[in-house]
Amino acid sequence: MSPQVMGVVNVTPDSFSDGGRFDTVEAAVAHGRALLADGADILDIGGESTRPGATRPLVAEEMARVVPVIEQLAAEGALVSVDTMRAEVAQAAVGAGAGMVNDVSGGLADPDILRVVADSGVDYVAMHWRAHSDRMSDFATYDGPGGVVAAVREELAARVEAIEEAGVAGERIILDPGLGFAKRPEHNWELLRHLEALESLGFPLLVGASRKSFLGRLLADAEGNDRDVDEREHATTAVSVVLARAGVWGIRVHDVRSTCDALRVLAALDAAD
Repeated sequence: MSPQVMGVVNVTPDSFSDGGRFDTVEAAVAHGRALLADGADILDIGGESTRPGATRPLVAEEMARVVPVIEQLAAEGALVSVDTMRAEVAQAAVGAGAGMVNDVSGGLADPDILRVVADSGVDYVAMHWRAHSDRMSDFATYDGPGGVVAAVREELAARVEAIEEAGVAGERIILDPGLGFAKRPEHNWELLRHLEALESLGFPLLVGASRKSFLGRLLADAEGNDRDVDEREHATTAVSVVLARAGVWGIRVHDVRSTCDALRVLAALDAAD
C-alpha cells in the first residue's frame, strides 16, 4: 500500500525551508489547497519553527498563526494535522478541526498535550526528541550499545509507554524517528538503513527527511559548501522512494507533487507484477 503523503504548511517567518513564504492566513490556506491538488493526503500546519537554533514564539502567537488556517482547510474537507508541542495550541487546533496532533517532542515538552489527545481521540504522532531546537545539537551523542538505532528505539518505546498511560489508544499512535533532531548526518543515514528496528515496536512510522541538512551535506560542492535548501528536492524524492519501499506509513514532505509522482511510478511497477 502506498504511504500517506503529509504536506508541510509552515505558517512561520523562520522555518529552515520556506519560512516567510506562507506566514499569512491567506498564503497558508492557498498553499494548503495547492498541496492537496498535488496529491497530499494530510496537511501538517505548524506555527513554530523547529530548525536548529530556533527560538520559540509565544503561545498566543503560535495559536494565532495556525488556528485560522486549520479552521479554513478543515472546513473545506482536508485532513489536517497540527504540528505543535503545546497543549493549549493542540486543544485549539482540535477544536478548529484538526484530526491529528504531530508533536515533535513526543509529549516531553508539554506532558499535558497527552491529556488533550486522549480526551479528543485524535491521532498522535510522537517523534524522537531530546531537547528544544536552540540546544538540541548538544544532545547528538549515541555512544551506547547499538548506537543511534538502539537509542532511538528505546527512547521511543519509553514514550509509547507514557503516551498509553496517559490514555491515548495504541491504534492512535504513530512514531517518527526524528531525522535531524539531535542527530548528526551519519545518525540520520543509520536510522534510514534500519527502519525495521523501529517498525518492530509495532506502530506506524512517519518519516520526514524533506530538504533537511543531512541531504545538503551529502550534496555539498567541491569546496565543501552544503547544497542550498531549495536545491535538495531530487534527493528528497529519492528518499521518499526508499521510504515507500521500506513500507512506512507516511512521508512528510514540502514538495508533494514530486513525491506523489514517484509513488505513482512505484504503484505502476507493482501493478505490472
